[in-house]
Amino acid sequence: MDDDELPRRRDDILAALIRQPLDPLSLDELDARIATLETEIERVRAHRRAATSQKAAAEALFRKS
Repeated sequence: MDDDELPRRRDDILAALIRQPLDPLSLDELDARIATLETEIERVRAHRRAATSQKAAAEALFRKS
């Protein structure tokens, strides 16, 4: 079975991230966390743009038929 076929529990990772206490982190660790999260946000946005483009292309293809 491919990973794509496995059921996804999207909220587990995000919920765990949100629950993590920030108090023990140093300023450098907080800055690193922010940078990592910003990089992940951009990755998700890029994936969303690509998915939107693919959806629009598919819709255009089927409209012409």
